[in-house]
Amino acid sequence: MMRNRTKQYAIVGLFFALLLGLIPTTKVIAEDLQPPQQIIQSVSTQLQQKLKDKSFTKDFAQVTQFVNGVISLHTDFDRIAPLVLGKHWKTATPGEQERFKHEFQTLIVRTYSRAFVEYNDWTMRFMPLEMSNEATKVVVKTEVLQPGLQPVDVNYRMLLTKGEWKVYDIMIDGVSLVTNYRSTFNDEIQTKGSLSAVIDNLVKRNAEALSAKDS
Repeated sequence: MMRNRTKQYAIVGLFFALLLGLIPTTKVIAEDLQPPQQIIQSVSTQLQQKLKDKSFTKDFAQVTQFVNGVISLHTDFDRIAPLVLGKHWKTATPGEQERFKHEFQTLIVRTYSRAFVEYNDWTMRFMPLEMSNEATKVVVKTEVLQPGLQPVDVNYRMLLTKGEWKVYDIMIDGVSLVTNYRSTFNDEIQTKGSLSAVIDNLVKRNAEALSAKDS
């Protein structure tokens, strides 16, 4: 169980390090990239500047606020939350659905924030992407490179939502963020007996983690 949780944290940290630009992309011409790729490239370029300010990375409250703002713009949590809960989403009350979505986003934000400065020696290479003008779903394939290590395959699942491309899942070496969390929460629901109890526990974990970081 602990091994799975550690692996999960590593996946999440790498996921958002990639999404939010902590892993610098290789030099590419924006015009050579398709719109979904350009989203990741653009965010990467903008956020590289944040890493240069060491006082920023030391202020956890500031980091989490900033991360949450960027994540909410480029990640489709309205789609991710139902995918993560799977069958349990359909039986959840509207209140439980909203609470879970909020607390899951908080979990993602604090997990990423903890890994905010850990990924700085990587580069990312975009793989060719063929898509039609009418496409509303794509998989953006990339490779993450680090000196002395084998390349890591990172595939973004992206959806065109109200005219904007957003990430709703990522596969790192074939491991899906959504599938990984779905398994975890399904096990917790079976153990605790209800989704409400799982959400209550998640609220507690989030509050304790944020309080510890703020102290």
